[in-house]
Amino acid sequence: MKLPNIEKAIIPPEKIRHYLLSLSHPIGRFKAVFFNSLGYSTDNWEILSNDIRSTLQNHAEKREKSEFGQKYEINAKIVGPFRKTAHIITVWIILKEKDYPRFITAYPGDKK
Repeated sequence: MKLPNIEKAIIPPEKIRHYLLSLSHPIGRFKAVFFNSLGYSTDNWEILSNDIRSTLQNHAEKREKSEFGQKYEINAKIVGPFRKTAHIITVWIILKEKDYPRFITAYPGDKK
């Protein structure tokens, strides 16, 4: 299945700049090492945001429904600025009473 309403998907810039690419964020710094190895940085964060958005065309799997809404995961390939290919999992949520997906996180994924 495709993630519902992908044309309305929200990727907050701070999730990319201050979390996924931050080498000082308590949790994000471990992800930043991975994404930095592909050529992404806080200087070119828009590229990672666009590459994450490109994963929306892939198959989405429903995950747990929480008190906040329905979560989805997408396992996809991206090619970073260093031309390295990597598999990532992007996580999205459609909040209760909303009809659009909001980006939660991304991390190294399984090869599919």
